[in-house]
Order: sequence, then structure tokens, then C-alpha cells
Amino acid sequence: MDNFIIVFGATGNLGAYITKDLLDNGYQVIAVGHRESDNGFWEQRGVPYYSVDICNKKDFLRLPTKNVYAVVHFAGVLPARTEYNPTAMLESFVMGTLNILDYMVAVGCKKIIFPQTPADLYYLHNSSLPIPADAQRSFPKTGDHSVYTIAKNAAIDLIEFYHSTYGISRFILRFFTIYQYYPNPYHIQNGTRKMMPYRILIDKAIKGESIEVWGDPNRSKEITYIKDFTQAVRKCIEVQIEGGIYNIGCGKPVTLEEQIQGIIDVFSPKEHPSKKVYCPDKPNARLNHLDILKSQRELGYEPRYTYVEAMKDFLKEMREEPFAELWGKRTDFE
Repeated sequence: MDNFIIVFGATGNLGAYITKDLLDNGYQVIAVGHRESDNGFWEQRGVPYYSVDICNKKDFLRLPTKNVYAVVHFAGVLPARTEYNPTAMLESFVMGTLNILDYMVAVGCKKIIFPQTPADLYYLHNSSLPIPADAQRSFPKTGDHSVYTIAKNAAIDLIEFYHSTYGISRFILRFFTIYQYYPNPYHIQNGTRKMMPYRILIDKAIKGESIEVWGDPNRSKEITYIKDFTQAVRKCIEVQIEGGIYNIGCGKPVTLEEQIQGIIDVFSPKEHPSKKVYCPDKPNARLNHLDILKSQRELGYEPRYTYVEAMKDFLKEMREEPFAELWGKRTDFE
């Protein structure tokens, strides 16, 4: 392809993997991030890097004015990575998205890929029934994801307006947690810094410590690996349709029993593997299951990584730290 793919948010945990996947598959990519510098990470790989504040319209003057085929918009303030700031969320997702869409119109770009939080269908959560892609969007009324979901929904409404008005194809990808190695294992939950639950389990397995299995071990959830997710983004770029909202999941939810056993099999010392301790009186894990039939039918998306294969690749990347120049190493966050 002679035209460029611009990735906004190319220094973030999802955006960096997306940029690398596109580069590895022969696309001409331009990396855009809020950071002033990417430490030369993308330039060393032949990818131009631009520092752009998407809330500042003037910053877009730095970007190419022609030959932009698609925009991958993964920029914005995330509640899991920063202190709660509703103003920043609204500005980054509403005004930032509006600025990106205006830039697309100005340069003649006709395709955008944008991520959506599953909180927009929170009322369908905690059920074994698959959540349909085109269910009525809503937002949670409490919690640190409420304003975030409002902002994302507003951004999607803007994208729909530009689709109808300017013919921009739009691909809105909804997903639960994407499992990937990132050196910082912590996130912000309701204003408190906490280690992500699955990283706690991995750390316990590495040390050979016992792991508690809370509640019903047969409850299942989506475990989607980053390299399946980047495949989905690439499928959106390749297909020639108007798009819509698509669920990106693993195809077959993984039970809590399978999650913990897989972590033990991959990460625990073979001579001293972690033991499972069943705690049926502890709270149950949440249920979640996305219906991915629309993604399979319209995008040709098919998950390729089993859960255990994903954990093995996670371990490989944990050891190699391929994005260390960009993000730092695990020891930087301890």
C-alpha cells in the first residue's frame, strides 16, 4: 500500500503493538503520540514519529496533508492509567476525536478505527449470554468509568456523524481487557493504585506460591491476546466496507479454573509449581462473553491464540521486553 496509516496513541500499550504489527505486515505507518519524544524507538524502525496533542488543533499542522489512507485512533486519557480527571477525559475523547475527524476531512482520509469500552453495555455484564455487538449503548451511573464511558460514547456519536456526512468508514472495536506484557503491572481503580489481578496471579506463580481460586471456578471471561487484537485492527484496514461496531474477543471464554491452571503451567517452576487453594465462600469472578459473529462475518477476524499459547508468548515478551526503549522495564515500576 502506497498510502500511510496514522496511529494516534502509538506510544501507548495498545497503540505500540498495533503500530509494530502494521509495520511487520508491510504497511507504511506514521506514529503519533502525546509524548514529546519516543526515545527514538520508532525512528530506529523506519517509522516517523510526531508529537501531537490531539486537543490542540494547531498540532495537526505537523502531520501529512495527503496520502493518508486510514487513521487508527487509540489516543486519550484512560481512567486505569491516570488519576481521575473527568475534564481531561472529555477533552481528549470528545474534542480530540473531533480534531482528528476534521483533520481526516481536510486530508481526504476515509477510514477510522476507534476503541470502545465494554462499559457501554454494562447492563448486559455478569451474564453467560454473549453480548451482541449492536446492543443499545448506555453508561454506568457510578464509578470511575462513568464519565469515561460518556466521553467514549460521545466520540462514537461524532464518528457516526462524520460517517453520514463525509462518507468516512468507521470501525469501532469493543473489547474487555487485552492481555499483553506491559512493564507497569499497576492500574488505577477508583483513585487507588493497584496491581492488575492477573499480574498478581502471574507473580505468585513465578514464585511458586499457592493461588486461591475464589468462588465458582467454572465462571468464564474473555481472554483476548494482544496479537489477536492487532490482527483485528489490520482486518479493519483491509476490508472495503462502511464498518460499524464490532466485538473483539477470544471466541471461547476461559473459565477461572483454566485461567489459573494455565498460569501455573506456564509461569510456575516445574520443580515447585503453585498449588490451587479453592475458596468457594469468596466472591465470584465476573462473567463476560462477547458475541464475535459479526466480526468474523464482516471482518474475517478469527482468534488464533489459545489461552495457553497467549500466556507462553506473554512469558517470552516478559523476558525479552521488546518495548523497553519506549516504556522502560518492569524494574522501573517496582
